[in-house]
Order: sequence, then structure tokens, then C-alpha cells
Amino acid sequence: MKPYAQMTKDELTHELKKLRAEYHHHQNMDIHLDMSRGKPSQEQLDLSMGMMDVLNSEVDLFCEDGTDCRNYGVLSGIHEVRVLIGDMMENAPDNIIIYGNSSLNVMYDTVARAYSHGIMGNTPWCKLDRVKFLCPVPGYDRHFAITEYFGIEMIPIPMSPTGPDMDMVEKFVSEDPAIKGIWCVPKYANPTGYSYSDETVRRFARLKPAAHDFRIFWDNAYGVHHLYDVKQDYLIEILAECKRCGHPDMVYKFASTSKITFPGSGIAALATSPNNREDILDQLKHQTIGHDKVNQLRHVRFFGDIHGMVEHMKKHADIIRPKFETVDQTLTEEIGELELGSWTKPLGGYFISFDSLPGCAKAIVDKALKAGLILTSAGATWPYGKDPLDSNIRIAPTYPPLEDLKKAMKLFSLCVKIVSAEKLLSEMK
Repeated sequence: MKPYAQMTKDELTHELKKLRAEYHHHQNMDIHLDMSRGKPSQEQLDLSMGMMDVLNSEVDLFCEDGTDCRNYGVLSGIHEVRVLIGDMMENAPDNIIIYGNSSLNVMYDTVARAYSHGIMGNTPWCKLDRVKFLCPVPGYDRHFAITEYFGIEMIPIPMSPTGPDMDMVEKFVSEDPAIKGIWCVPKYANPTGYSYSDETVRRFARLKPAAHDFRIFWDNAYGVHHLYDVKQDYLIEILAECKRCGHPDMVYKFASTSKITFPGSGIAALATSPNNREDILDQLKHQTIGHDKVNQLRHVRFFGDIHGMVEHMKKHADIIRPKFETVDQTLTEEIGELELGSWTKPLGGYFISFDSLPGCAKAIVDKALKAGLILTSAGATWPYGKDPLDSNIRIAPTYPPLEDLKKAMKLFSLCVKIVSAEKLLSEMK
């Protein structure tokens, strides 16, 4: 079939009539599918059920250094888990702080600490007239929600397959002392699946901020979440690169096991420089005596070491890889020749980014909802929920069973075709 934009008004009107009839058929199927968040499927969660067996009332709950994991203490996390997570994050154990179950909570706390007490002796952000953050777009909605909650002004920075527009980043950071940070998902980014190029990472490390308390919020949430054994993206380690460039304190690096083991019961971590680590621990000691060491020990006993985690992630990949391939195959078959949108084809992570014709995203998401398919809200991938082109939609394929995902993508493609045809018809004279 030829592209919709090349059809005559009569041809497109006839096509739209057929599409609407097919849509009504889908509505009568009473579909209930939720693809609004990037959640692991039940099959993925089952991979970690062995964690429930590694600790019981009969086993030794002491660490190698004699720490009793049942008791208070060890603010930065037990040594064994800092080794394991340090290997996962490609950082030394002494640069790691282990938290509770949520890296998002760690990021919130990091912003809150800067806001209320400042970073390493600098003026608390709450006492400044203006505080600004750079936000690569499309990006992670929960990042944007944190800075919006604190009243921080957010500035969109366009993303490309190699990362954020570094010309813009360098200009803003070097010229405006009100720029205090930038949100980054550098590997298999949410929602595009892009990974930063070597040049992009090196340019980040060479930034010359006007603000002494500028920090890169480096959320490496998908560092070990590959889809393929051979085809994988690789990332230069940012802390080491910053140290080489004479800027060791410029980065807060976040990660967690949320999509490795159990999202509600995983381990979150922050890696940073010794100076930043000391600054954080000085605040953290007023907040907690220590996080869940029993859970930390459980993770260590389950994986053993980083090699055990890598093998575990291969099992995740076997489950979700067919889902990513199904999304690409369905979109290619249903709308590829119609020129109604474009989408990313990541090698890892949890999302696919779809760009519709301008002005169509909200209508597509709404039409899908009315037929029983819940998608992430259009605009969510932009600060304040405002996508200026109304074109970006985040597709989260991991949670539904494969057969349900096939139905969902057929319905999604149908909604894309209907809304696009309606828009093109409205523009015809």
C-alpha cells in the first residue's frame, strides 16, 4: 500500500472507513492490556524466586568481616554487596553507598539534600533565586517529576542516537551558574534505548560548569540489561573519565537491581567521588543507622558474584528479546510502508520510543485507551508533560505475555493509522 500522504482524498476516506470498522471490532473484543510502565513480567520475576531460599532460620547471617546482618550499623552497606554492585556499576567498592530498594528514592534524596542543605558547603538551592536542570528529551518522566516537585526550572535538551545535544549542554553549563544539574540515562535510555557515544561521555567529563555545585545525575539503570549476547552497547565509565579530566566530584551515578531481581525488594546504590561520598554520608547518618543488610546479604548469596548476575541477565534477555522483536516486526508490517511514524530499535533496556506524525500522539494514546490498551501518557517523556510536537509515545513491551503483546501492537498500529488518516484528511483542501 502506498503512503497515506500520497493518497487522494477519496482513497484516504475509503481507507479510513475500513480502519474504523476494524477498530470497532477491537472494541467489541473487551481487551484489557496495560503497557503504561516498564515492569518486568511474571516470568522474569520468577527467575529470582531462588532468593527466597538462600536465607532461612538455619543459615549463617554474618558477613565475612563478622558483621551480624540482623543488627544495626554499616551505613554504606556491607562489603560483599558493595563488591557485587561495584562490579555491576564498574566502580570500586569504596566509592559505593548501598541504599534501600529504590534508586528513584536515592535520586529524590540527592536533590532534596542539595535543596535543603547544599552540596559540599555550597549555598542550599532553596536559598537561590533560580535553580535550573537540563533534561534530555524524550526522557524519563519520573526524573522530571522530581525536579518539578522542587520547583526547579527544567530546560529540554534534544536527544540523538549518540546522546544529548552536547553543544547545547556545554553552552548552558558553562554560561549559567543557575544550571545545577542534568538528568542522564546514558545506556539504553528511557524511552529511546539510545546509548551515549564515547565522544558524548568524554564531553560530559570535560564540562566546565559555571556553578561549583553542578552535578551530572547519571542514572545507569540499564547497565547490564542487554537483549543480545553479541550485539551490545558499551559505555565509557563516567567517574573514571571525570577523574582523568580533573573533575572527580562532578557525577552522582545511580543504579539498582530493581529490574534484575524484585522491583519492590531490590538494592539501590550510588557511586561517586570520595568527597561527594563523605558529604552524603554526613547527611545520611541523620536519616538512618543503616539499610536492610539482610536483603543485601540475600543478593550476595543468590548471585555469588558478577558472573552469576551476568548469567541471570541472559535469562531475562531470553524472555524480553522476542517482545522487542515483536514490536519492531508488527510496526514494520503494519505501518512501515505508510510513512506514519518512526521508532527506535534498541539493543537493551526496557523501552521503545515511537514518534508519530506531529500532533497525533495524544489522540493515538486516547484512542488506544478507548479500545482497552493503556499506554504511557503522551507528553510524559517531556518536562511538565508538554511535548511541543505532540508526537512521542513510549512503548513498554516487557510486562504483557507475548501473545497479549502481539494483540496490543496490532491495536496500537491500527490507532496510529486511524489518527494519522484523520489528520491528513483534515489538512486536505
